[in-house]
Amino acid sequence: MRGLGLIGLVVALAIVALVAKKQFAGAAAPVVSTGGDATVRDQARQVQEQYKQALDAAMQQSKRKMPDDE
Repeated sequence: MRGLGLIGLVVALAIVALVAKKQFAGAAAPVVSTGGDATVRDQARQVQEQYKQALDAAMQQSKRKMPDDE
């Protein structure tokens, strides 16, 4: 009986690991395309802009149309 419990625990752990792997794969870091002469400041500004755009897109998706109170 202990063997079955251990096997069940290992299977459950494997399922959780697969789900977590899929979740983290969807949350990829923003890609920074750098030219040969890009400075750290330019790269930081580009990352900030990409983050802002992603945040704005997420906020637009989460907005719901609220009915007017009349």
